Amino acid sequence: MQVILLEKVANLGNLGDVVKVKDGYARNFLIPTKQARRATEVAIKEFEARRAELEKAAAEKLAAAQKLGEALAGKAVRIAQKAGVDGRLFGSVTNADIADALTKLGSSIAKSQVRLPNGPLKTVGEFPVSVVAHTDVVVEISVQVVAEAE
Repeated sequence: MQVILLEKVANLGNLGDVVKVKDGYARNFLIPTKQARRATEVAIKEFEARRAELEKAAAEKLAAAQKLGEALAGKAVRIAQKAGVDGRLFGSVTNADIADALTKLGSSIAKSQVRLPNGPLKTVGEFPVSVVAHTDVVVEISVQVVAEAE
């Protein structure tokens, strides 16, 4: 299916690009999240008429993401979890736990923006974690997992 992108999509294209994607990806993800529209003649003409407005909105999103990235750069988050004597956690620290901890520190982060390169954290220690505020803004933070004092 041919779609026209209404914003930058990672590994796909930039605002205004007409790309061919699988039908399911377009119908189930891109179109419902308003990241793309079907590339019909009418839709392309409508997009060209609204292009400046969409580019301005994309620039504002990027500026907000850069501001958030600057605020998060170099931050360290401390999370306490129950752990055994060998340092392994009972359970794990997930991206949702990290997003909640960052939200408590004053940054509104969704769990989908937190990227754990090796999956959930299952041991006590300090780990580097990526926070993706925008497709162009990726910030590294440090997550310290400590044993919960009983």
